[in-house]
Amino acid sequence: MYSISLAFPVYGDELTVRPLTEKAIDLFSRLGCEYEIVIVDDGSPDRSGEIADELAREYECVKVIHHPGNKGYGAALRSGLSACTKDIICLTDGDDQYDVYDLPKLLKLIDYYPLVITFRYKKIYSTTRMFISWSYNCVLRFLFRTHFRDISTGLRIMKRSLLDDISLETNSPFIGAELAIKTMLKGYPVGEVGIQTFPRVLGKGASTSMKNIIATIKDMMHIHGKIFSQGYDLPSNGERQEKK
Repeated sequence: MYSISLAFPVYGDELTVRPLTEKAIDLFSRLGCEYEIVIVDDGSPDRSGEIADELAREYECVKVIHHPGNKGYGAALRSGLSACTKDIICLTDGDDQYDVYDLPKLLKLIDYYPLVITFRYKKIYSTTRMFISWSYNCVLRFLFRTHFRDISTGLRIMKRSLLDDISLETNSPFIGAELAIKTMLKGYPVGEVGIQTFPRVLGKGASTSMKNIIATIKDMMHIHGKIFSQGYDLPSNGERQEKK
């Protein structure tokens, strides 16, 4: 059995951080594995960080990272990834829209795929949000020549060793796409598992706010320009020969 780290960011999630954490503790205890839970308070304006600290005092497996201000979803995930110490890293969102009890389905594939992402085959969202998600995935498939069905889904697992070969840099919600795209371009297979999602019933999400949409577009174009540049990830023993 692998050792497992679960990391998730919180921002405006004071109503979900405790139930999510305690569900994860219950799941990993049932699996009988060594585990830790990393909560990243991304400068949340509510009691999310305070409740996370309470959980850390109650449970030895919980550790908390505090950002002094809001740095963005991607920055929060990168902080969480840096703090994870176990063999397998599970990533989810702090709003509890993804059921951590789905993680065993993903773990079944970890011997075959260093990264396993999810796609939502049943979505119960507003028409506007579903359209944004559909449009986003279509644009990414076109721009980056990928086949992923739902790259923006927030539940995923990965081998920690993958981080030795993948450098993440974005601060926006684009980080999920960045991870999958760079993993694919490095030649690693990426697994996909279908899940259902559970619309947020506690608190208010910000993933489709105009601020996050603009930040995601900026990061998407930056990574696209970098990946399709002349010098991206060239062989270590040679340089590109320009045509004369």
